[in-house]
This record gives sequence, structure tokens and C-alpha cells, in this order.
Amino acid sequence: MTEESLSNAPISEPQNRSTASLVFYLLLTIPLPFCLFIYHFIVWSFEQSAIISLSAQAFAWSGIVGLLVQTIALGIVTGLLWWLTNDARFKTWFRGIFIATLIGLSTLLLRLLGANNDQLGFITQFLIAIILFFILYRIEKNNFVWGKDKLPFGLLISAIAISPLVIFGSLGLVGDVFLSLLAGLAIGLLASTLITDSAENVLLNGLGVSTVLTLLASSFGYDGSQLILIVLLPAFAFGIAALLPSKSATSVAIGLITFAGLAFFDPTELTIVLGDIAGLAVNATAIALLIGWGTSLVALLIRQVAKTGSTSRTKRAISWSSAGIAWMFLIATYFLFGNPGNYGDRLFVILKNQADISDVANIQNRDERLQETYKRLTEHANVTQADLRNIFDIARVKYTPYYLQNSIEVQGGTLMRLFLTFHPDVERVIPSPRLRAAPEASPSPGFVTEVDGSVQWNITMIGADKVWEEFGVQGEGIIIGQSDSGVDGEHPAIAGQYRGYNGSDDYNWFDPWAGTTSPNDEGGHGTHTLGTIVGKFGIGVAPEAEWIGCVNLDRNLANPALYLDCMQFMLAPFPIGGNPLTDGDPTQAAHVLNNSWGCPDIEGCDPNALLHAVDNLRHAGIFVVVSTGNDGPSCETVASPLSLYDSVFSVGAIDWNGDMASFSSRGPVTVDGSGRIKPDIVAPGMDILSSLPQGTYGANSGTSMAGPHVAGVVALIWSAQPDLIGDIDATEQLIIDTAQPYSGRTDEGCFTGEIPNNAYGFGVVDVYEAVKQALGE
Repeated sequence: MTEESLSNAPISEPQNRSTASLVFYLLLTIPLPFCLFIYHFIVWSFEQSAIISLSAQAFAWSGIVGLLVQTIALGIVTGLLWWLTNDARFKTWFRGIFIATLIGLSTLLLRLLGANNDQLGFITQFLIAIILFFILYRIEKNNFVWGKDKLPFGLLISAIAISPLVIFGSLGLVGDVFLSLLAGLAIGLLASTLITDSAENVLLNGLGVSTVLTLLASSFGYDGSQLILIVLLPAFAFGIAALLPSKSATSVAIGLITFAGLAFFDPTELTIVLGDIAGLAVNATAIALLIGWGTSLVALLIRQVAKTGSTSRTKRAISWSSAGIAWMFLIATYFLFGNPGNYGDRLFVILKNQADISDVANIQNRDERLQETYKRLTEHANVTQADLRNIFDIARVKYTPYYLQNSIEVQGGTLMRLFLTFHPDVERVIPSPRLRAAPEASPSPGFVTEVDGSVQWNITMIGADKVWEEFGVQGEGIIIGQSDSGVDGEHPAIAGQYRGYNGSDDYNWFDPWAGTTSPNDEGGHGTHTLGTIVGKFGIGVAPEAEWIGCVNLDRNLANPALYLDCMQFMLAPFPIGGNPLTDGDPTQAAHVLNNSWGCPDIEGCDPNALLHAVDNLRHAGIFVVVSTGNDGPSCETVASPLSLYDSVFSVGAIDWNGDMASFSSRGPVTVDGSGRIKPDIVAPGMDILSSLPQGTYGANSGTSMAGPHVAGVVALIWSAQPDLIGDIDATEQLIIDTAQPYSGRTDEGCFTGEIPNNAYGFGVVDVYEAVKQALGE
């Protein structure tokens, strides 16, 4: 049957009209989008709790369980409504809603993919949607009306819907965009087989469209994208309903809107751990929701225009021109007011052939030891990476080589990952996610503008003030390497200790995130942790130690490559804009590294992602202090690099009473199969007063606050006894031997009574006793 004959055919009255069917239809379709949004927000929140703390790891299955419960519960309800309803207006709708509900069973696989597998997710979405479309199309093809006359109106509606996302969102790699477009269009085709105009008017049909789209959004979205789609798609349901019965128009409109919801926001970045991308997504979808409601008014006009002579050449010209203008305006908006650029994830390639430099530990002279380390590692990287670098150069693929651990970060997606996985030089390939664009954050100052200079309780607890007074040692001659969110280089408590304070930022500052050329801190975390190490006015352990800085965590989610960027800089600092492999000066290396961060799988790391890097730092004689993490109080929660490694000194947190902080991660380390006891020691980590941006002060809690105490402790020990500089084994043993026994509460988490144990390690750090013993007193 032709489109013209179909549109002019007399409309038969639906049989078996039923008021009860209408009531049930309204009771189902009106509240469902709102209820499912609330439901999936709660489910997503449970999933987020598993990301925030490994102690809540059981909630990691919330997404799968939640979708399964939804599918079974709604499947029973909608199936009964379809079976029991005889009203032709709604029976077809109940059938479509029932099928849309059951589709949730086929999309459970999406929730098993894990973080940072966007391209694989798009491919899976496409395959599920296109297979289901062809199955349903074969069943429905006799009733399938493509209706190309309304296609421009579908393009117009989608352009209107997408407009907020092009302003607030940003796109990934070209491959990401292409695959998300395929997935979106496939979902649009699938949706078009489930929606109909059988309810007679735009209002009732719109409610049905809204329900079907909500169910598909909740099924095909995952890791947070379901929340965007559940708001975005139903918002334009009445505009889409106005396009019925045209399947081409509805599938294109739904498909392009779905594409935008998938493409402009990376679902992994919607995590509350990050925050800024979720805020942008909320703004975009809220505006789209308002626009969608407004578009419902335009929908009536669209329907009237489409009815009054669909074969008119003038009307076709006007409709296509309107769609074209809308899309040109949309593209112009993206480039003028959006975030054009390539923000896609990358790949971190770990090579099989890792350099063995363990013998450099036998070199007595520190500078010679560091220079030999740098020389051998860079030469090894240049030789063993040559084949891969040549391939990347020929293919014009962007990449960054690393030497501290023989690795390469590569720009590429699924095909590149497949190629590298089977390359003979490659041990494994893991994600190296790059965050999408977000407005520059303003530094978060504290509420205290000055301190009185009295020694803080945490400094007294570990005996640092006694070291100052009795031995006259405050960290002189020791360089702290601070890798964090950055440092407020003008803060009065820490500015004077910056090694480049009266000189140059060359060899003293590196920002692989934004390329800034002098110390700054958008987040405040790095300023706080550094203040505990070197801060003056009673807040720091070693106030005369110097520091150099690197930004590895500008926005609270990084990746293995960014972490390695800073670790390399600490071994061999280089000038601003320099090449780490050729311009590094290992004679300017830091003595002690503070690492108040971890790299969980959401950031791309597997347990051994940075193992070789920390091993090589230890061989070079650089002391690596790491906070264990805030995943307690459950056992086996020391699970993310770097804190789980044997080559680092891991620090848990206690409060001012000496009790273990409930959040402090516990061992044993099981993710790498070692069963290693962690932490090594504990230090104050609750309500620690330290420096914050804009010259202010404030109290923070976390193992991030505990680790800096031990970095300061090492600085005091090495300053007091230079013979220990570079002797990691002897320094660790000294700290362990002089630790104070833990005397706090033991009613929560992994206390065995043995020493060391997986709650507090060897005890509470005591720098006074450590320095005293180091000096032989």
C-alpha cells in the first residue's frame, strides 16, 4: 500500500472501547517515566557506593539486579495488561510496552562490561538493538509505514533536543562518535517497531511513546547514561508522537536523540567521585526537559502541517529547509559555544621487556645512582619501543612513550586495542581514560585565614616538634616530590619551601593536565597534603624541607599515564616544555615522594599497572610513601596502585584518640594474589588542619592526610642522618622498629592481635624515636 493511499484511507472506529483500559493505560504511562528515573537513580547511587568504598563492594551488582527486578516486575504487569485488554486503542500499546520491558533481559550484558569500555558498549548496544529490530520488523513489516514525508520533522525535533548537549557536553574519539551514532540509530529503529498511533490522539500516543522510550533508555543505558536517556528521550515523546505513523521520522528522531545522550557524556565520568561532568549532564538534560515540553506544543503544529498536503512541493521545501537550518545552527552552536575537540579515552600499553636495574642500588654516590638509572631506563625504552613507535608514526597515531616503566600511551579504540593485544612486544593493554571537557574549577579555600603558629596535635602525636627542639632538625636538605591536584604556590605556609621560589619553575613544576608553568591548585587536595609535610606555623612535619610539584589529579580522576608522568618527573625533572626522555636531570630528583592517591579500575589501572615504575624508583633510592585509601573498614580493601605494592611504604589513618579511622583501608592484599600485609604503619588522618588555596587553612580527613606525615618523617630522618639517604630498606626498618604500639579500639576491621597486622601494620609512627635511633642516641 502506498503512503498516499494509506493516509487517505478511511479511519475505522476502534472496537471494544473500554474505560477500564484507558484508566489502566493512564495509570501505567503517566507516572512510569518519573518512577523509573527515581528507581534508577537509587540503583545508580548504590553502584556508586561500591566505587567510593570497596567495603560496599556488594552493591556493585546493583545495576544488574535492579534491571532484572524491573524487567520481571513490569514484565508481569504489562504482560497481563496486554493479555487482558481488548480495547484496540491500547492493546497494541500494551504489547509494545511489554516487549520494551523484556528487552531489559537482553541488555543485562551491558552492565558486565566494566568502566572505560565505551566502544565495546556501543558495539554491544548496536548489535542487540539491530538484531531485535530485524526480528520485530519481519513480524510487523506489513504494518510498517516508513512515511518519508515527515522525515524532516524528525530531523528538526532531534536538532532541538540535542542543542543543550552540544553546549554542555563534549565528544570522544571519531570512533566513539561513529559507534555511538550507529548504536543510537539502531535503538531508534528498534523503538519505531514498538510505537504506534493506535490511541487516536497525540496526547495518548505521546504517553505510550514516553513509556516505551523510558523502558528502552533504562535498558540500553548503563553506568549513569540511563539517567540521561530516561530524562532526554521521554521529554520529546509528544513531538515524536506527532510524527506517527512515519517510522522513518520517528526512528531518526529517537536515534539521533539517543546518539546525543550516548556521545556527549562518557557514562563512567558521571560518577560522583568526579562530580563536574555529572553537573554538566544535569544542566543539559534539565534544559532539554524544558525544551521537550515546549516542543510538545510545536508538535501539534507539525502534525497539522504534515496533514495538509504532504505531497506539496512547497511544504516539502519548507520542511527540509527548516531541518537544514536547525542542523546548521546546531553545528555552529557546537563550535562557537560548545567544547569541540577530541576527548576520547586512550590505551596504556605495558611492554613485556622491562628493564632490570636492580643492581644500581649498589652504587654508593646518589647522583651517579640516579644518573645510571635514568640512562639505562631511557635507553631500554628507546630500543624496545622502536618497532611500535615506527608503526604509530607511519599510521599517524598519537602516542606518548614512557621509560620509568616500559610503556606507551596510545590514542585509539577497540581496533587499536585488538592490534596491540596480539603484538608480540606487548604484555597487556589497559584503558587510559581521559576526562571530557569541563569548566575550570575555582580553588576551594578554607574557613580559617590564619593560624597562631602553635604546633598542631598531629605533629605532637608523632613527636616531630621534639625532633625540632632537641635535634635542631626540620628537614633541611631534603626534596619532597608532591604529585597531587597541584599546589597553591603563593600560600604563606609553603611558598618559601618551593625549590623554584627564588629561581625558575624549570625542573621544579610539571603539569601534564593543563600545561601550566607555575604552581597552582584548582582542587585544594594537594595544597593540604603538602602543608602537612612542609608547612610552617605548626602544621607541617618538616617545615624546612623543599618541594617540587606535579599535577596528576587535577579533577579527581586520572589514569595510569598521568600518574606515570609525575613519577618520571620526580626521578628526572626537566624544564618547562621539555622531553622527559631526553631533557631529564636526575641529579635534581626528589628524595621522598608523597602519593595521597590511588588508581582504581575506574581510572584504568589493574593491580600491577604501575608495579615496575615503583620498583625502579626504589632501585634508584627514592622513598615512596603512599596512603592506603579510604575503603575501610573491611579487610582486603588495600587493592589499588600504588598502596598494595611491596616497594612502597603504605600508611593507614588514626584519629586524635589513637583509634583507627573507620575509613582506613585494610589488608591483606589479595587482588594480586600476594596476601601481603598492608598497611605498613599508621599516622594521624582525622581532622588534620593544614593549608588550603588562597592562603587559607582547614581540616580534612582521610588516609590522604596520614601519608604526608610519614613523608615528613622520612625527610626529618634523612635530614638528621644523611648516611641513610637512598637506603630504603634501612629507613623502613628504622621506622618500623621505633613505631609506638597501637593502643586504640580494636572492635572494627581486621585486628588479629599480631604485629604486623592488616589494620595498623607495625604500629603508630614515632619520628622522635626514629631520629634518636638514627643518630645512635
